[in-house]
Amino acid sequence: MSFEDRVIVSSAPGRCGIIGNPTDMYGGSVLSCSVSMRATATLTPADSLILEAGEETCEINTRDDLRPRKDRFDLVRAILEYQRLPDLRCRIRFDSDIPMQSGMAGSTALVVALLQGILAWQGVHLSRYRLAERARYIELNHLKVVCGYQDAYMTTFGGLNYMDFRGKQFYRDAEAELFATVESLDAFIPGLPFVLAYTGVRHSSGGVHKPLRERWLEGESKIVQSYERIGEIARLGKKALLNAEWPQLGSLMNENHAIQRELGGSGEANEILIQAALDAGALGAKLAGAGDGGTIIALWPNPDIAPLETALRTAGAVALYRPVITEGAKLE
Repeated sequence: MSFEDRVIVSSAPGRCGIIGNPTDMYGGSVLSCSVSMRATATLTPADSLILEAGEETCEINTRDDLRPRKDRFDLVRAILEYQRLPDLRCRIRFDSDIPMQSGMAGSTALVVALLQGILAWQGVHLSRYRLAERARYIELNHLKVVCGYQDAYMTTFGGLNYMDFRGKQFYRDAEAELFATVESLDAFIPGLPFVLAYTGVRHSSGGVHKPLRERWLEGESKIVQSYERIGEIARLGKKALLNAEWPQLGSLMNENHAIQRELGGSGEANEILIQAALDAGALGAKLAGAGDGGTIIALWPNPDIAPLETALRTAGAVALYRPVITEGAKLE
C-alpha cells in the first residue's frame, strides 16, 4: 500500500462504573465494564493537517493554531500540542456513538482513539498501560479536566475489569507515574446483570469531581474515610460479582451510592432514576459516572427487563443500554 492510499482507523469504547467509583482519583479500587458504543478516529493522507467532525472542519498550520478555542476540536489540539505535531500532514476525522457528557467516558474514549490513531500514523505503538497513562495525562494537564484514572484505563483496555489504583499520585510527573493494576474478569462472568439508564442531562465530570477533590486534598476526615470505605466496597463487590451473590452486590452498590450522595456527588435526575430502579425491584442502583446528570447503573439479574425498562422510562430516562464485554482501543 502506498502512503497516498494509507488509512488508519482507531476506536475506543465507552465504559460504565459498576462499583468503587470515584475512588480511582483517590488511590482506591473500581469494578468497571465497557459498553458497545465507541469513539472513532480516521486518518487519511492530506497536503496539510485538517481536522473534521461532523460538517465542521479546522486546518492547523502553525503552533498557534493548537491553542484551545473552546470548540469540539480542542481534544485533537491538546493531543497535537502534547505530541508537538503542528506540521503533521493528514486529515483526521472523528466521531462517536457515545453520548457526550453522559457519564460513560465519551470524551476520554475520543482522546484514546485520536491519540492511538495519531501515534500509529507516526509508526508508534504504545502498550495499553502507556496509552492509558498518556491519554489521562493529556486530559488532566492539557484539557484541564479534573479526572481519575478509570476512564483512560477502561477505554483503552475495554472488557470487564477490576482495577486497583493504590500507590498512584494525582500530579506525579508522567515518567514517575505508577501503572494501575488491571485484572480482567471477562472469562469468569457469563453474562452481565446490569442495565444503564441515561438521564438526558449532560454534565461535566470535572465540575463534579473538582470540589470533592479539593476537600480531599484539604484532608477533610469525612471525605478521606468515605473514599477509603468505597475502595473497600469495590474489593468486596468483586468477590460478590464473581460468586454471583447478587443481593450482596446490590447492597454494596447501594452503600457506594449512599456515601457519594451524602458527599454531594449525585444529582436530582440521578436520584429519580435510581429510586425508580429500586422501586421496580433492582437489587442495587448507583451512579455509573460522576453524577449531576449522566447515567445510572442498576443491578437486574432477572432476564425479563421489561418492568425495569418501563419504570426507568416513566421516570424520565431518555435511553437504556446494557454493558457489553467488548475489546478496548483497537486499530482497524
